[in-house]
Amino acid sequence: MQAAVHIIIKAKTMRSLYCGEVNESHIGQEVTLCGWVNRRRDLGAVIFLDLRDREGLVQVVYDPDLPEVLATANTLRNEFCVQLKGIVRARPEGQVNKDMKTGAIEILGLALTILNKSAPLPLDSNQINSEEQRLKYRYLDLRRVEMTERLRFRAKVTSKVRSSLEALGFLDIETPMLTAATPEGARDYLVPSRTHKGKFFALPQSPQLFKQLLMMSGMERYYQIVKCFRDEDLRADRQPEFTQIDIETSFMSSDQVMKVTETMIRELFKEMLNVDLGDFPRMPFSEAMARFGSDKPDLRNPLELVDVADILKDVEFKVFSGPANDENGRVAVICVPDGAAKFSRKGIDDLTKFVGIYGAKGMPWMKVNDIDAALATGLDGLQSPILKFLSAEAAKALLERVKAKTGDIIFFGADTYNVVTESLGALRLKIGEDLDLLEGNWKPLWVVDFPMFEEIDGRMHALHHPFTAPTDLTPEQLEANPLGALSDAYDMVLNGCELGGGSVRIHKQAMQSAVFRILGIDEEEAQEKFGFLLEALQYGAPPHAGLAFGLDRLVMLMTGTTSIREVMAFPKTTTAACPLTNAPGNANPAQLAELGIATISDPSTLRQAQGER
Repeated sequence: MQAAVHIIIKAKTMRSLYCGEVNESHIGQEVTLCGWVNRRRDLGAVIFLDLRDREGLVQVVYDPDLPEVLATANTLRNEFCVQLKGIVRARPEGQVNKDMKTGAIEILGLALTILNKSAPLPLDSNQINSEEQRLKYRYLDLRRVEMTERLRFRAKVTSKVRSSLEALGFLDIETPMLTAATPEGARDYLVPSRTHKGKFFALPQSPQLFKQLLMMSGMERYYQIVKCFRDEDLRADRQPEFTQIDIETSFMSSDQVMKVTETMIRELFKEMLNVDLGDFPRMPFSEAMARFGSDKPDLRNPLELVDVADILKDVEFKVFSGPANDENGRVAVICVPDGAAKFSRKGIDDLTKFVGIYGAKGMPWMKVNDIDAALATGLDGLQSPILKFLSAEAAKALLERVKAKTGDIIFFGADTYNVVTESLGALRLKIGEDLDLLEGNWKPLWVVDFPMFEEIDGRMHALHHPFTAPTDLTPEQLEANPLGALSDAYDMVLNGCELGGGSVRIHKQAMQSAVFRILGIDEEEAQEKFGFLLEALQYGAPPHAGLAFGLDRLVMLMTGTTSIREVMAFPKTTTAACPLTNAPGNANPAQLAELGIATISDPSTLRQAQGER
C-alpha cells in the first residue's frame, strides 16, 4: 500500500498582524503591515507615517540609512494604500503616547510598497463635512477612526446577541423578504410581480406574521437579526430600511419574555460597556403619560407634569376652567427649579412658539420670586400675566402641590388631554436638555399596560398591532368596552428611546375575529389580508409572545451618537435617497412594460389622477 503523501504549502500573507495590534511584546520582531496613510510628517532627514487599518494606528519611522525606501516614503500622501515591513522598537523616553493603543512602540521601516495611490479626497478631514457629502462618499467616510469603531462595535453587539439567544435555545430562522402587506402602521414598499401582472409583493415592515406562524409550527423559540422596510417620514432615529432583533416564543408569559430579554440587554451592556443597568422598573402607560407626557419617558430628566385641574376648575379664567371641567380636557403644569432667572420674556416667547408646534394655543407662566410671601398671602411674591385671574387660595394650593421654591418658574398647559400631554411632554424634554438637567447616564424601564385601542376620528385603531392580546378579557368583554381594555404589551425604554416593543399574541380565532370587528375590518378584508393566519389559528395554535428590538437604535445609544445613520454602513438621507448609488433611479422601460407599469413624469398629470381617484 502506497504511503500517503503530505504536502505542506506555505501561504504567502500580505500582513503579519493589524496595525492596532502591535505592542511591546513585538519589540525586536519584524512585522509586515498593510493599511492607509493616515498622516505623513516630513522632518527633513526622517519621515514619520501614521499607518491605519480597522484595528487602529501605528507610527512608522523611515530614516536615511535606507535612501531608496526613504525616497518612496517621500512620495506618500494621505490615504495611499501601502504595505510595509519593519522592526518594532520601543519609543524613545518622553515620546510615549499614552492615549494611543500603540503609543509605547514605533516601527523602523525597512521596506515600503505602494499598493494604490489616492487622488485628492472629496472629503476634508480637517473640517465637518455635510451629511450629503459624507453619504455620497460613504466608503471614504467609513475610513474615519470613529466610524470604523462604531461598525466594529455594532458587529460585536450582533455577535453577543446571537450567542446569548442561542444559549437560551433560540433558533435563527429566516423569513421572506417578498411577502404580503404587514400591519405595522407605515406605508409599504411595494415590489411589482412579473409573473402576476398587476399584483404586488410588499417588503416586510416586520416578520410579525411569519414569526407567529413559526410558533404554530412548533419552533418554540425563534430569533432573527433582520432587515425591515417602512415608507414613513424619516428622523434621526428612523430609516426606510432598518434592522430588528426579532424574537418570538411559545408557552411563555409576558413576564417571562421581559425577564429573558431584560437579562440579555443587561448582559450586553455589562460586557460591552461595563455598565450595570440593574433591574428595570415597570411603569403603566397611564402613569408615564400623566407624569412625563410620553410613552417612552426619559427618566434622567427630573421634571414632571403635575395635574392641577381640580385646583383651577372654579377660576374665572376660561382658559383654565374650560379644560378643567371637560372630561376630555387637561390642565397640568411643569415646575422648573431655579428656572425664573433662566427664562427672559423672549425665552418664554420662544418656548410658547415651541409648544405651538404640538397644538398648544399659548403657554401661561408664573415666576416664584418669594415663596414665603406667596404662601402667606397667596399672590405676593409671584410674577405672572395671569395672577389677576387666580384666587389666593388657588395660587397657594398650586404652589403647595408642585412644592415650589423661590426662584422657580411654572409653565401651564390647558387644552384637550392629548394637546396638553404632548406639548408639555415635549417641553419637558427641551427644558431638560437646554438647562442640562439630566441626571445619571442610563435609565431603563418597561412601559406596560397599554390601552388596546385608541379612537381617532370616530374609528378604532390598535395601539400596537391587531395581533396583540388583551389582558384577562374574553372576546365578548373586549367588544363590550374596547376603549377600556388593556393589552398584554410591553415596551423597553432607555433614556427616552424605545429600544423594543412586543406583546402576547392572540392565539384563538374567536379573539382575533373580535379584534378585527372592533377595528372595522370585515370578514372579506380579514380573509384577503390575514386569511392564512386566521386559518392557522384553528390548528392547535399555542400561546405565544414576542418582542423586537431596534438594533440601530440600540447601537446608537451604546455608542453615544445622536442618529442611527452614524451606526449604519450605508444609510439613506432624510428623503430616503442614497447619494452613493443615486437610488432610487429610473427603471428600465422594457422591464416596466413587462411588468405592465406606466410611469407619470408630469406632476400635474399625477395630481389630476389623484384627484379623479
